[in-house]
Amino acid sequence: MNRETYCLLEEFMLCSMDDAAHDKEHIYRVLYNALEIAKTETDVNYDVLIAACLLHDIGRKEQFENPALCHAIVGSEKAWQFLKTHGFEAFYAEQVKQCIRTHRYRKEEPPQSLEAKILFDADKLDVAGAIGIARTLLYKGIVSEPLYSVLPNGVVLTGENDSTPSFFQEYKYKLENLYSSFYTEKATAIAKERQHIAVAFYNKLYQEINASYQSGIDELNNVLEDKLHTTAPDTGSH
Repeated sequence: MNRETYCLLEEFMLCSMDDAAHDKEHIYRVLYNALEIAKTETDVNYDVLIAACLLHDIGRKEQFENPALCHAIVGSEKAWQFLKTHGFEAFYAEQVKQCIRTHRYRKEEPPQSLEAKILFDADKLDVAGAIGIARTLLYKGIVSEPLYSVLPNGVVLTGENDSTPSFFQEYKYKLENLYSSFYTEKATAIAKERQHIAVAFYNKLYQEINASYQSGIDELNNVLEDKLHTTAPDTGSH
């Protein structure tokens, strides 16, 4: 891929990004992750890989506006149409399309080509470790979802088996389980290096929040009991 082609793809990407948690810097990190992984693989088609990395999230805006849509499917079609319109060969456009279509974390349509697997891994690395925690918190803020859910008795839910959207629920549902889901050895190794940071953060955050609720509720009840006794009206006869 020459620089002119790269700039053409980059410009289209920049015009399509409108999400703080999936911004242009996310795209660049995914691209750089992919290039790092590709160095450890053989017969990588860099023209396909770079294009797929740059364009993999161009369907995010449509999904954000309509959650029923899948950004991977929308983005793959947009990428195919863009490449065809700008004179790229149909076979090349189809390869890029399939990479984008299968980059999302789901079991029913896994990536098939080497380039698709590298993109998948590179994208998932940006959800691992500290950067994954930070991006998830940012996204939860954008969509106005809470850090955690609380039962009526004051018990803070861990997020496990919790259907209510929250940061804890997202951690237990997705972030905690992604470390064994990589296709390449390089991505697996990088993810394992980052894993302990995410685990430690989640555990510490839950401990601090839960401790605050448990001690705070007991103290509140004690204060309310004291106030009740000291302010009780005198019902004695005069």
